[in-house]
Parts: sequence; structure tokens; C-alpha cells
Amino acid sequence: MKIGFIGLGIMGESMCENIVKKHNDTVYCYDMIAAQVEKLAKVGAVPAANNVELAEKSDVIISMVPKSEHSRAVYTEILPKLGPGKICIDMSTIDPSVSVEISEMVKKTGAQFADAPVVKSKPAAIAGKLGIYAGCDENLYETIKPILLYMGENVIRMGGNGKGITMKILHNALVGQIQNGVNEVSNLAAICGIDIQTFATAISYGGGQNFYLDSKKDVIEKNDFTTAFSVENMNKDVHICKKLAEEHGVPMPGEMNVVRVYEKAMADGYGKEDFSATIKVVREEKA
Repeated sequence: MKIGFIGLGIMGESMCENIVKKHNDTVYCYDMIAAQVEKLAKVGAVPAANNVELAEKSDVIISMVPKSEHSRAVYTEILPKLGPGKICIDMSTIDPSVSVEISEMVKKTGAQFADAPVVKSKPAAIAGKLGIYAGCDENLYETIKPILLYMGENVIRMGGNGKGITMKILHNALVGQIQNGVNEVSNLAAICGIDIQTFATAISYGGGQNFYLDSKKDVIEKNDFTTAFSVENMNKDVHICKKLAEEHGVPMPGEMNVVRVYEKAMADGYGKEDFSATIKVVREEKA
């Protein structure tokens, strides 16, 4: 089974590399940035000239691109090369309604489609320890699960098409609220003379312990916001959640505050920094 991987960015690069190292057949790759393709070629991937060539040569086509419009463009472009026997897996974080639209477009050709977005960031992508939420039928899930396990250690089927990406948006919405709580309370702790390391240790003794604080306390202490997952990507995700909540008529005041913080972070020029840089917005706010 030949696999093609489209999108070799911060996450896609390491995800594709894990497939190359673990899969026993050809892995094709393509990215608009030639240097990224060259990186993967050095570890054994076969460069494709473009998305269409990759789709033509691959039995399984995996995409990991930034936004809804990019996913739609990829699948529109490769549509003539799809048909019975082809499997498409979009691992991008996009609007659930767009993902469902793409799934319907792909399945009309006779090909199969799954949305399978990931959680965690670059270190987990490198280690092959991502969490993956699949949205597809049960039979397809059993077929693609071994491929997903090349990239992640926790894989779960959430339901049919669109349910995987919906869960990813919900996950990141909750992370945003946890992050904002950590930012606000740790900032108050600092003002009260409690440093972030002592704060994190004390929190770990009670019910407030959380992965975000445990994994970002050193980043916060050093003010080193080297990007593992960017502000601009999280900003995209929290706005998708805002849209989803509005579509379903569900008030989410906590999430709307997260949206406000991310909009301010973008306006302040933090978009390319790690999403933990939002603490700077909280620190700068005045009563």
C-alpha cells in the first residue's frame, strides 16, 4: 500500500518521517516548499512533482495543511485522480462543515475519506506519540488505524465524517480556556511573589494540576516562546469553535474571552510565536 503525504510543515514533516521509517512500502511526499521535500527525501520519502502526481501514484493520500481553504484546494485539485481503491485522510485542523463538504466530494468518486486531526505539538509529532481523532465509517477506521498508529499512540474513532475534526476543535477550545486560567492565575501569583516553578509544584498537589501548566512552566519562566504550536494556528481554531457554537446556538462566554485574548495576541504581533505567548497579553492588561 503506497502512501502519499501532502503538507510538510511543523507537524507534517515529523508525521511523514514517522510513516517513512515505519511503513514497508513507498511513501511519496509533496510540499510547496522544496526544502521541506528535500528533508523528507533524505530519510527515504520519494518526492512527487505536485499533488496530482502524488495522488495518482498513492493508494492512501494524507493531507496536513493549515486552513480550510487549503484542504478544499488540495482535494479539488486531485479529484480527477480519485476513485475506487483510493483512501483520503485529511489530518488538517479545519472547519467541520468544510471537512464534511470535502468528504462528500471525495466519496462521489468512489474513494473513501476520513478526517483525522491530531492533538499535542511538535515533540509528540517527532516521537510518534500524537493523539488522533478519526471521523469515518468503522470499516475504514480498521483499515487506516495501523497507518495512524505510525504517527500517534492514542487513536480513537469519534464517529462518521466530521466528528474527528469536531472533537479536535472542542479539544483546543478547552485547552484555550485552561491556558487562559493558567495565564491569569500564574500572573497573579507572580505579582504576589510566587514564582512559576513553585506555583506549578503547589498546583500539582491539588485538583488544579493540568498538562498545559506542567508542560509550559519552563517556557513561561524563561519567556522563550519558540514555536511548537503557533498563536496564529490556535487563533484559527478558537475562531472555528466560536463559529461552531454560534451555529448551534450555544453560549460559551469563557471561550469568547479566549477568542478576545487571541485576537489581541494577533494584533500585538505574536502570531508566529508559540501559543503560550498569550501570557504576554494577560500580563499587559490593566484593570
